Amino acid sequence: MLSQKEIDNFFQNGYLIVETNIDLAILNNVIKEMEKIYSGLYSNPPSPGSRIQELWKDSISAKHLAQFPGILSMLNQLYKRKPLPFQTLNFRTGTQQAMHSDTIHFNSFPNNFMCGVWIALEDIDDENGPVCYCPGSHKLPEYNMQDVGEGKTHENYEHYEEFIRNYIYDNKLITELATIKKGEAIIWHGNLLHGGYSHKNRSRTRYSQVTHYYFEGCRYYTPLLSTPDKIHYRKPDWIEYVFIDSLMVKAKCLLP
Repeated sequence: MLSQKEIDNFFQNGYLIVETNIDLAILNNVIKEMEKIYSGLYSNPPSPGSRIQELWKDSISAKHLAQFPGILSMLNQLYKRKPLPFQTLNFRTGTQQAMHSDTIHFNSFPNNFMCGVWIALEDIDDENGPVCYCPGSHKLPEYNMQDVGEGKTHENYEHYEEFIRNYIYDNKLITELATIKKGEAIIWHGNLLHGGYSHKNRSRTRYSQVTHYYFEGCRYYTPLLSTPDKIHYRKPDWIEYVFIDSLMVKAKCLLP
């Protein structure tokens, strides 16, 4: 349960670091499931430094993180609507991804009903590639490809990244690091500028899971593939609810 101060801080700063109280057995099992993917146990293993998209489809533990009741409760408090998880991304190492806002990839009508939750599966410090973010940047306009002088398509995405990089520099925005402990999470507003800080010690891992959430009662679309006269609406692949015991002994998926 979030306090009013925590809720106020989220809307003031655009992020909130919370303790999830997720059983360590579940966190550890997500890492084991990730390693099955990286080792090639399943088909088409990703390169060692790349992300695993939609691990929840192969790992009941990753699905449980996405649907963890404590996190859903906090999101419901913040947004006053039912949160709907629709995507997971899992990482073995830091991404060093350029600063961006998730609203270039995911948005909704009405807007401001999308957020991300990044859960640390191990301790994260400034040596193993933490997430970085600009506090308060969620209050900036939601920039799209047309705002940066480019049409839609992923081919021009680097121009968006350059635009954001210059904006941060020109406006002297402060960048902070999410150095958090195993089992803690950072909840960020969909329009918060964030990315991946330098992974200084490449001998270390940075196991983590991000889940993206929409909220009930909205229409969902992809700004990167949209123009003012043609909106690219999307039908999210909702993550089904899963019941799982704390010792990972048994689990049962229920269809919605």
